[in-house]
Amino acid sequence: MRLQQLLGIELPIIQAPMAGVQKSALTIAVSNAGGLGSLPCALLSAEEISRELHTIRDQSARPFSVNFFCHEPPMPDESKASAWLSQFSAYYAELGIPQPAAPSAPTRMPINKEMAELICEFEPSVVSFHFGLPSQEIMDIVHRCGAKIISSATTVEEALWLESHGADAIIAQGVEAGGHRGMFLSEDISTQVGTFALVPQVVQAVKVPVIAAGGIADARGVKAAMTLGASGVQVGTAYLLCPEAATSAVHRAALKGEWSSVTALTNIYSGRPARAMFNRMMKELGPINPLAPTFPLASIASAPLRAKAESMGSDAFSPLWAGQNTSGCKEVSAATLTRELAELL
Repeated sequence: MRLQQLLGIELPIIQAPMAGVQKSALTIAVSNAGGLGSLPCALLSAEEISRELHTIRDQSARPFSVNFFCHEPPMPDESKASAWLSQFSAYYAELGIPQPAAPSAPTRMPINKEMAELICEFEPSVVSFHFGLPSQEIMDIVHRCGAKIISSATTVEEALWLESHGADAIIAQGVEAGGHRGMFLSEDISTQVGTFALVPQVVQAVKVPVIAAGGIADARGVKAAMTLGASGVQVGTAYLLCPEAATSAVHRAALKGEWSSVTALTNIYSGRPARAMFNRMMKELGPINPLAPTFPLASIASAPLRAKAESMGSDAFSPLWAGQNTSGCKEVSAATLTRELAELL
């Protein structure tokens, strides 16, 4: 009950924020079912964030979380951007669309003071972060509005750093997890370990509640994580086929396909390691490509290709984010899935 009391939730189930494949509908459904619904804000403008939060407040009185990235925006490197874009020339010719000029504008922005003040108007129960924590000024704003702060750790060292810098709870993100790795003290992916190896080590090292994430897709996985000392779990991939998710048609088809369990860490979609299902782009350019520009600049080169291919029903250039365990993906309501995840507790 430790995490439930801290966050004011009925069930120790946190829906992972998944930028690009969900908005407020999934957040609302999970929160209303007794878990903690999460709204990913990394790809949203201030106006979009405000609109989504108004929707959540109109449709739910339960606790919810908002999530932000807190990376350092990179300085554009024209030569590196051009070299990366050149890797896609044949694809642009194949699809018959013009190749853009060397990209430079970032597509994902970290939280800033204005956004922190905006979300505080809606009094979220939790503000979660990826890639460490923001400045102390932003941390203070969030804590003053009564929200708890959580962030992802992929190593014991990152967990200790988060605790010492003010995190109220820590997500122990195993290497099985889909989407972006939360790693921030190192760029070495050899440091990344599995959820059930990481969780007990983090639980032993820190005093704040620990949330297990990565490869947890059903009630048995939830119970196992709790047995290892986790106070709760964060689940993302299992929600991707729920009707409340905004998962694209090609992404849904891939999740239901025979190769859905074949995933790898890749940097070619954004510039940071993230787990996705294999597709043509990963096979031909990656999965790890040393030419990929710094996060998040890598994504701009493939964005027009993705849009064109998806309009043709192809996932060749789409980031098919998924964890290693897709067995829990079901076309059921998010409320049903949330309750099923907690049924063995």
